[in-house]
Amino acid sequence: MAPDPGAAGIDRAGYDLIVLANRLPVDRVADSAGADRWQRSPGGLVTALHPIMRAQRGAWIGWHGQPGPPPDPFTHDGIRLHPVELSEDDVDGYYEGQSNATIWPLYHDAVEQPIFDRDWRRSYREVNERFAAAAAGLAAPGALVWVHDYHLQLVPGILRRLRPDLRIGFFLHIPLPPVELFCQMPLREEIMRGLLGADLVGFQHPHGTRNFQRLAAHLLAAKTTGEVIEHAEGVTTAATFPISIDVATQQRLADDPQVRARAAEIRRELGDPQTLILGVDRLDYTKGIEHRLTAFGELLAEGRLDPAKTVLVQVAVPSRQRIDHYQALRERVERTVSRINGVHAGIGRLCVHYLHQSYDRAELAALYLAADVMAVTPLRDGMNLVAKEYVATRTDDTGALVLSEFAGAAAELSQAWTVNPHDLDRLKDAIVAAAHAEREQQTARMRPMRAHLRRHDVNRWAADFLNRLETPAGRGRVEAAA
Repeated sequence: MAPDPGAAGIDRAGYDLIVLANRLPVDRVADSAGADRWQRSPGGLVTALHPIMRAQRGAWIGWHGQPGPPPDPFTHDGIRLHPVELSEDDVDGYYEGQSNATIWPLYHDAVEQPIFDRDWRRSYREVNERFAAAAAGLAAPGALVWVHDYHLQLVPGILRRLRPDLRIGFFLHIPLPPVELFCQMPLREEIMRGLLGADLVGFQHPHGTRNFQRLAAHLLAAKTTGEVIEHAEGVTTAATFPISIDVATQQRLADDPQVRARAAEIRRELGDPQTLILGVDRLDYTKGIEHRLTAFGELLAEGRLDPAKTVLVQVAVPSRQRIDHYQALRERVERTVSRINGVHAGIGRLCVHYLHQSYDRAELAALYLAADVMAVTPLRDGMNLVAKEYVATRTDDTGALVLSEFAGAAAELSQAWTVNPHDLDRLKDAIVAAAHAEREQQTARMRPMRAHLRRHDVNRWAADFLNRLETPAGRGRVEAAA
């Protein structure tokens, strides 16, 4: 993990494309000998941007994942990485506080009550200034800078003041709430000015784009014509760019003989149930896990699903475990799982298999192949890529997707069994309908969703955004990776 001395000249010359995100696209792991090394992180964003950044001399600025002094800049897999330092206080205030205990719940319809804290806001501002300064020092004249997500909403405005020559884009991966909710935020004008420092601001869903335009008018007296917002500091375009997945890789996983064998093994390990229902979520209060479990328990109690023939596998990936809301959620979920199994399970047979752990992509693909029904029922979600991964994995056009209307993916995957997860009766009806769907009905719904994903994969998403961001002169178009 030593720095790459050969890249020093490039650092001084500047980069033509810079990505800023809370985290670097790599994780520190130990190899078989116990030595630390860097490993590329999973996820669609890294996959989509990797070939583009290699081709355009790109750099990625982000936190390396541990509090304290960062490692020196280094090159990994052809991309220059510039770690940003976060202290313990920064992690507490900027990350766990303002980002994840204030902004996250507020932007997800205040499913949990956001906490407003002046010290957290100060930390958030300081860290955003640190990220912006790093980008200002690394960007070549006229470079493209793409800032990602709710952690860094002040960066575009700060960077615009530092480097007015840059083309700055921002993409929000989570929902943007309506005026009535957003205006609870004590930083509301500062955040809006920060976002309007970008030339292009992208959202997952048209609702987010419209909310942004209304907020600009309400808070800053901006004027919108089409996608263009005219404001005191200049002009910003706001548009919708629904993110997607690496469809080709997901399909290759689905066709891998080892993955398919593992899917068959999973069903055997579960007792070869007639119906396997799957949920895969971060353990987050926005994901609707409690509602899903409650609906499943009631279906068993009512006899609409047979506990001897039906299994629910709930994968709950650990998340933000130091935050009180998340600790309380885990306790509630585990109590609900225990209650359902205590009432309906038999000897050697569980109705709910609860897995509080992470899985690699191959194991998740095997779970997707094993599942007859995929239940994706968040109370609010910017997109939800699990829904798209399930659809892409079902290469034989079978399977049934139950999808919350409050997930961004519902705007694209309209053939799913779409449901309001707050309405438990309708949620139960959708689960039963999906579980009892004949193969012809599954195919009629799954085939058009898979065709849509093949046309709209993550590579196209990245290329579409960057092409909108680019200035007309002096740059070629960004091509979606094959």
